[in-house]
Amino acid sequence: MSNFKRVTVTGGPSRQDVLAPLRMTQIVGSKPVLPAEILSTILDYVTVSDLIHFAQVSRRMKEMVYDDSRWVLRLRLMGCWNESEARKRAEAKWRQRAGSHVLPHEEQAERTGIGVNGNNNPALGSRKPRNDSQTIFDAGWEQADVGVNGHQQSVAGPADGFDAVHLSSNATTNHSSSYKSQDPLSRLDIFSQVRSIRGQARQEYGKIHGSLNPCYIDAITCKDHTTAMVFRLYRDPNHQAQMLANLARFAESDLAQGWLERQEKLQNLSEAFETAVAREFAQALETADVDGKQRRYAQVLAALNGGQKGVEIFTSNSPIVARKGELGDPLDCLRLGPPVKFSLQESQRFFTRLAEGFNEQIALIDRIFPASTKAAVTFLERVGKEVFSDYLSTLLDEAHRTGLEPYLEAVSGTYHQSLYMAKALRPSKDTGDDFYESVDRIIACAFEPHIDLYLSEEYSFFKRKSEAQVGEWERQLSEQDASMQSLYMSNVNRQADKRDFLTSFKKVVMMPVNVLPTFPLSSPFGGKSATAKALVNGENLRTNSQASSQMSTRPATPSIINGATLSGNRLATPLPEPPTTELSAKAAIMSSRLEGIRSLFSIEVALNLVHTAKAGIERAAVFYRAQSQFGEDARKQCQLIFVLLLQILGNRHIKAGFDQAVDHLAKYNPKEIQNHGHTEVRPLVTFLELVNVGDLIQQMLDVFYEQEMVAPRLTDRNDFLDLAVKEKKKFEQMLDERVAAGLNKGIEVLMSEVEFVCATTQKAEDFNPDVAGATRADIMDIGPSETARKVVDIVSSHTRMLVGSTEKNLLDVFNQEVGLRMFTALCKHLKRQRISVAGSIKLISDMNHYFTYIQTLKNQNLLEYFIALRELAQIYLVDPSDAKELATIIADGDRFHGIFRAEEVYEFAERRADWYQIRAKVERAMYGIGCDVM
Repeated sequence: MSNFKRVTVTGGPSRQDVLAPLRMTQIVGSKPVLPAEILSTILDYVTVSDLIHFAQVSRRMKEMVYDDSRWVLRLRLMGCWNESEARKRAEAKWRQRAGSHVLPHEEQAERTGIGVNGNNNPALGSRKPRNDSQTIFDAGWEQADVGVNGHQQSVAGPADGFDAVHLSSNATTNHSSSYKSQDPLSRLDIFSQVRSIRGQARQEYGKIHGSLNPCYIDAITCKDHTTAMVFRLYRDPNHQAQMLANLARFAESDLAQGWLERQEKLQNLSEAFETAVAREFAQALETADVDGKQRRYAQVLAALNGGQKGVEIFTSNSPIVARKGELGDPLDCLRLGPPVKFSLQESQRFFTRLAEGFNEQIALIDRIFPASTKAAVTFLERVGKEVFSDYLSTLLDEAHRTGLEPYLEAVSGTYHQSLYMAKALRPSKDTGDDFYESVDRIIACAFEPHIDLYLSEEYSFFKRKSEAQVGEWERQLSEQDASMQSLYMSNVNRQADKRDFLTSFKKVVMMPVNVLPTFPLSSPFGGKSATAKALVNGENLRTNSQASSQMSTRPATPSIINGATLSGNRLATPLPEPPTTELSAKAAIMSSRLEGIRSLFSIEVALNLVHTAKAGIERAAVFYRAQSQFGEDARKQCQLIFVLLLQILGNRHIKAGFDQAVDHLAKYNPKEIQNHGHTEVRPLVTFLELVNVGDLIQQMLDVFYEQEMVAPRLTDRNDFLDLAVKEKKKFEQMLDERVAAGLNKGIEVLMSEVEFVCATTQKAEDFNPDVAGATRADIMDIGPSETARKVVDIVSSHTRMLVGSTEKNLLDVFNQEVGLRMFTALCKHLKRQRISVAGSIKLISDMNHYFTYIQTLKNQNLLEYFIALRELAQIYLVDPSDAKELATIIADGDRFHGIFRAEEVYEFAERRADWYQIRAKVERAMYGIGCDVM
């Protein structure tokens, strides 16, 4: 089209001049008023009828209106466009066209390049005439569904749905009659007839527009809801609901100005209809017409907007919601009267009634509501919020206000019962596995406000109760110690008692429990593993016989259960008369404390702590075993409880007990003991019993760890970074260190007793019969001396105590240390004796006796020392006339396997009774003293 136009000219030169028109021509520029982008945006807010009017303005405006993306957007808003389906259709069409013979220039001709000013190609500045019915789409090759060379009418036919759009207002009557002549039922499923085809979105939208727009216009313009076209065309409420739902969906594509007011008017019409149907549904609920009106009107509401109004009415009138108080009172679960206890039976009745009532209502929901409403899930959420959560919150809040222990039992117990109730609920026929997921989610939401407080209170409860038990034990021991000191010092001068008070020991201990069996030392803890398992599980233990309990060297200990005072059988026995002197009083106090070493920590206290921790972990582990969203928090809390158990039991109880025991042993002096008639050192015996008690406690903790922590997978024993694993190793290391320190001190006490026995019981004539008072009968006794027998009996009695109650490695170390220190003590004792040739036989007998005992320990390295000691005794058997032979024996280092050097053997040789007679000869033979150099 030319950019020039001709104007009228008056006057001027004659028209005979051929150049006159050219001279009189004026150039007038023709430019578009608005850019194409602004025009396209304006069209987005224009009604469909105005769009059709606008398309008739020009061919370019028609192309802009018929743009396929504009109509795809409207289909998307109504949820009618399936991009996947459109892509499949386009790919199929592409493969079809790829097989045909379409020339490239014909393919390009289908794509448009017309500018706003009407140019066919802006670069050429000219246009090619085209038919007015030509339509422009997104992609040129998708025009095959319309036809490349085909011609469209300027007004679409009935197929595209825009035949109902009239350009003049005087055609309204004919349009209304034409619309009514169509089948009304065919409009109800109009959305199912829409296809997703690229390039034909306008035609598909036209189907919907032609079917629903008249009813839509009437619905937003009618003054009375009862006169609306939708109620005149359809008499069936189900059809009316379907059409109103279609209109609501169609209204989503209304983008013109004032769309919000039109949607509100349509919403008012739908709400009026919904209110009327809901009223009928509520009346049907009162008459219990389940399969009649209830089901019918529920379907109507479902067709209208999903049926949630009907579900709400049904839920509100449900017996378990409307009369939820009949299911149970949460306060009935708390039994008042000291102490307050939580009743699981009452809460179980509530959950049972709730499950039964819920299953009855689910059966009615399956009969009334269609599957599309998902009424069962909505009903479940309403019941969970208004019935289950309210009951739970009231119960737990009141339990927490009443007492901490009932609260902990209530949280764990109700959660466990809720999980069983969830399994008893019957799902709706259309919910499937999602139903149980919804139940678990509702239960988790109900417990979520309480879980953090519960886990915190569980830890605090165990901490306070454990510290109270250990503190009560320590308090009673302190009172017992003060009472004992007051008793023994009652007849002693008070000023001396006051001066000595700060230097005395502060605590004395007692045996753990009088309700637990005692174990004879003849077979210490032979069944310790089974015993520890039984103690952890709370089983009743019975001794094999009454005699076996009487054989135990451990006295029955008092109980401190429930804060009972320390009485016990020890105080039941008559106490001796209080001493009258300060020295005897201190000796009595020391003796009492050394006797009390065995009970410096208690099995009963450890058992109470283990059972308290077990109860707390089992309560918290319920949340972990259920694989709920609180599982990880519950698992960590269980680990913290176990860690706290080890810390309190280890640091405050066992460690303190071992430290006191070592301190008591360090102050033991055998010279202050008047009665040495026993073959055992009482303080060391009691300490070994304490070691056995500690070993039993460790066995209990091992069983507890395996059963309560590892088996439920609350911890991983192979994870060295795990809190429980690290703390358990620290506890075992602490126990080993304390036992080792105690055994070291115990060995020192044992060797002190050995040295005391050797010093006090070894007679001078044992190894030197030639002293005054000796008889020939004594010389003829070639057996070991009484001292050697006592030493072996004392040492062997203590080493046997650890057999079966400690690990082999620890037992070997203990035996080796005892043997080495015994060897040292015997060497010191030997250097204090005078030994004659006749007395050497007794000495050799003693050394053979010691060697025989060492053989029972089955320690080859230790045996070498006593072989050397036995060889050493041979130097006293050499006759004085064989001084050179004696010198050879002394200088022979290989004879003693490197245990004794020649200088040390020489020192032992000096203890011969005839040493001063043979000394010169021996030194001359050894060192050449007195020899003349030739």
